[in-house]
Amino acid sequence: MRKITVITGTRAEFGILTPLLKKIRNNPNLELQIVACAMHLSPEFGYTIRDIETSGFTVDKKVECLLSSDSAVGVSKSIGLALISFAEVFEEMIPDLIIILGDRSEMLAAATGATIANIPIAHIHGGETTEGAYDESLRHAITKMSYLHFASANTYKKRIIQLGESPDRVYNVGALGLDSVKELELLNKEEFQNSIGFNLEKRNILITYHPVTLETKTASSQFESILNSLEKLKDTNFIFTHANSDKEGRVINRMIEEYVSMNSDKAISFKSMGQLRYLSALKHVDMVLGNSSSGILEVPFFNIPTIDIGDRQKGRIASESVIHSEVDSTAISKAIEKAFNPNFRQAIQKQEQIYGDGNSSGKILEVILQAKIEDLKKPFYDINF
Repeated sequence: MRKITVITGTRAEFGILTPLLKKIRNNPNLELQIVACAMHLSPEFGYTIRDIETSGFTVDKKVECLLSSDSAVGVSKSIGLALISFAEVFEEMIPDLIIILGDRSEMLAAATGATIANIPIAHIHGGETTEGAYDESLRHAITKMSYLHFASANTYKKRIIQLGESPDRVYNVGALGLDSVKELELLNKEEFQNSIGFNLEKRNILITYHPVTLETKTASSQFESILNSLEKLKDTNFIFTHANSDKEGRVINRMIEEYVSMNSDKAISFKSMGQLRYLSALKHVDMVLGNSSSGILEVPFFNIPTIDIGDRQKGRIASESVIHSEVDSTAISKAIEKAFNPNFRQAIQKQEQIYGDGNSSGKILEVILQAKIEDLKKPFYDINF
């Protein structure tokens, strides 16, 4: 029986991974091990390790690595602490394969520890570009440390190969997050309102905005532009989800709480909505506004508009329903006006779903079961230019 160790550090990441975790757990030839770290273990970010446990999974190891600082020094120290802890955890668990999703700093630490320990890595969502965040560099670094690659689109598969990875180890499986959209029984409007303790209005916007980490001290002014654009809207309610633990994330979260406290009649916020409530929200709101990757990957599956603000997600391929906006209150207001336009909303109802059909977890499991990893030496795959 092969031991498959899955690393998870955030609420969103665990939700995306859940269908795959179930398939691994239910397969008689695989033993699932879960390592929870970073934001999962922080009360400030909702202590979302409880979400893992209430979902019926066992957390085999915990890696405490998140310092109470969102400065550059704090994030770098967290990476160092995470690397020390992952090295010890891997020595105890002895995984046959480690699964890492995405590009966060704690995943860089996990990948580094696994590489030094000669443990093969399967990487999900490699090859993507996010020009406004240092996640871009971390993601490509994790790609080079990984052996199996599960891309969400053919463009990204090609980019992984461009990084020197052999095509026979790179698979286009689609966006894993769409599996939950298809598999979960989402809440109806009344159930959703009861679950969040908040009634929807005639129009409703879900807002998730994270720091643009390759910029310095821009979080406050950028988020102020968003809040200013909201003030012009009538008969509209707002659901905020907190920013993550990136540099300046706490700045945004303080601004969210101040806004909600002064506008409790039309706004509510969550440290973590959880997967079911978040996906159910997409079924009932009119649009998503911010710069979260979910606005690019999962939201278009619901055929509602995404307003993608700024450069954090710049470079990702996007569906017709994604409206890109500069970080300026006037530009954001124009984007909101377009997103509410009936002609635009009608046009995106039949848009192409560029991130797959919602069966990524089955495709990944099939590869894992068939993969024979006997030698981690990887010749660099050169492309003939």
